[in-house]
Amino acid sequence: MALSTSTLSGTDAPLYEEIIDPAAKGESLSANLDALLQRAGASLDDIKRVMVTVGPGSFSGLRTGVAFCQGLCFSGKRNLYGVTTLQALECFAQAKEGDRIATVIRARNGYWYLRLDSTEKFIETAEVIQALDTKKVMHIVADEAAMADAELNAEFEKIGASITPDTGKPLNQWAPLFNTVKPTLIQEANYIQPSYFEKLKA
Repeated sequence: MALSTSTLSGTDAPLYEEIIDPAAKGESLSANLDALLQRAGASLDDIKRVMVTVGPGSFSGLRTGVAFCQGLCFSGKRNLYGVTTLQALECFAQAKEGDRIATVIRARNGYWYLRLDSTEKFIETAEVIQALDTKKVMHIVADEAAMADAELNAEFEKIGASITPDTGKPLNQWAPLFNTVKPTLIQEANYIQPSYFEKLKA
């Protein structure tokens, strides 16, 4: 969860805070938001934009997050921005304009989610390697599984791209998405992308 208070304080130093609770099932969202607002000296009325990831990821977790954010934006006082997990992680590359970025995270054994040139795919290892071979990828955002995979790691080294882990980065790096994504008040339920969808058969 991240909260920007730059418009409240009148400074260029917004407050961002990430809260991770693996044991929570969504029941702590409201309490965490209240605590963040209190620390920022703000109220719910001061929030004008809300961003939520719509997957891939845990389907139950995605539904909980989207539903909570829909509730925050239902009154129309706030704009709701839905972005994919890969789209958000792509921001961690901190690349220059025009640099080609690929995001690779594990879907399941032998399968990966790949974002490249604004297109997202659920593909096998060989297909990821082929896609990276045919493009001039300069930066790769990868999860721990992708960085540990021998075949992918060999490909990363072969193309000479810089590698950025998908964790441990400040959430304020996602802020530019507010300028490139259109807000949608209510996301459709079928817009959520669970992590376990099957590869389509030709």
